[in-house]
Amino acid sequence: MSNRVGGPSRVNTVIEGKNKQLSARQIALDVLVRVDRDGSYSNLLLHQTLQKHELSRPDAALATELVYGTIQRLNTIDYFLAQFVKQGLRKLEPWVKCLLRLSFYQLYYLERIPEHAAVNEAVNIAKKKGHQGISGMVNGVLRNVIRQKASLTIPERLAPAARIALLHSHPEWLVARWIEQYGIGATERMCAAANVPPHVSIRMNRLKSDRTELIAELAEEGIDAAPSALAPAGIVVTNAGNMALNPKFGAGVFSIQDESSMLVAELVDPQPGMRVLDCCAAPGGKTAHMAEKMDDRGEIIACDIHEHKQALIEAQAKRLGLKSIRTIVQDARELAGRFPEDSFDRVLLDAPCSGLGVIRRKPEIKWTKQAEDITAVSVVQRDLLEQVKRLVKPGGVLVYSTCTVERSENDKMIEAFLQDNPDFRLDADPGGPAGALRQKLEQTSVADAGASAAVLPMGMVQILPQQFGTDGFFIARLIRV
Repeated sequence: MSNRVGGPSRVNTVIEGKNKQLSARQIALDVLVRVDRDGSYSNLLLHQTLQKHELSRPDAALATELVYGTIQRLNTIDYFLAQFVKQGLRKLEPWVKCLLRLSFYQLYYLERIPEHAAVNEAVNIAKKKGHQGISGMVNGVLRNVIRQKASLTIPERLAPAARIALLHSHPEWLVARWIEQYGIGATERMCAAANVPPHVSIRMNRLKSDRTELIAELAEEGIDAAPSALAPAGIVVTNAGNMALNPKFGAGVFSIQDESSMLVAELVDPQPGMRVLDCCAAPGGKTAHMAEKMDDRGEIIACDIHEHKQALIEAQAKRLGLKSIRTIVQDARELAGRFPEDSFDRVLLDAPCSGLGVIRRKPEIKWTKQAEDITAVSVVQRDLLEQVKRLVKPGGVLVYSTCTVERSENDKMIEAFLQDNPDFRLDADPGGPAGALRQKLEQTSVADAGASAAVLPMGMVQILPQQFGTDGFFIARLIRV
């Protein structure tokens, strides 16, 4: 159970022209309803909502805890609540259902939340949004939960997939799929890790700073910072608040990026003066990292299919002071018709994927994705690989990456590609970028690090969420021969 946040908090805001006082729980409820009803992304919607209401850090912490925690533990919460709601959760109005969920989350998972505070505010919200009957039902359900909380446990004699799905709140079909791919132990650790809030990591801009110096400067600001054990340019920060508001961010001294994501540019390993193609570049974090590694000398073509995302990449480059990045709007499957064959030293295909490696950041993904979504995106990935391969120079490098742990999108995808394309091979050089990272993974003592590496041939790297507390990521480095 978590001890991350305290009791109720309140914030003044303006709604429909009237000055009203909203609690963090009311704000969290609004986000949860919109995610449940509209399919909104929780991270984007929560970020927008917190900016709109200008919450203090404790207020924002409580609202964030309630939103992410409730979505993360959704099927476990519903499993227990079903024992207390006679008419069934499906028959409740969306806001009532979400109110019961976030209230149960506080009572069952958050030890520092006073029980009376969680119940009283839930009842008050129900009175404001509904009628006496609804508030009475909410009060009765939550007080019954308190009385029986000690007896609310997951049955021990369930099959492994069902037990893990309920204990760690993941869809049973997904758990069963992961067990087949990774085994029971690794799957359970992966599901548990997906419910842990992500830490914040930043990538220093080597053109403007040095990692040791930046860590020291952040310490002077009262920010706890330590070098990443995984990414050479990475720094892990704690007790830092929103790092995007730090003046150094605006000045281009660092970017905010997950440590696993930073490894992609490391395996591309672009050198100054090279011509590089980033096929699916938005929002531009990996593009900028490659430009920094090239000392901003050479050319990077940053492509994205969505016109409005072109501005995101350009904004990144401008903030970081990078001149070598040129953006284009194009379907990556049509790039081979835009550029001559053999025209790039490095090609990065950070492919669209199921996103199952970033569940801790976007917890609704595990509830909205289906097996057929994995099949559909695999078709796109295969098509993209076949189209962009011809743009790599002989002797050049093609890097394929995803933010998923699904093997059909990762190592199985690359194995099939290599079978059909004998002019490409995995970079099996133990002293090369992929070999160096592989060695780091195999030497670490974190759970499943050796196991995840052992199933893959040299030249492929799979980072699992439980290894370093980072996003799940797959990277393959291919050489055109």
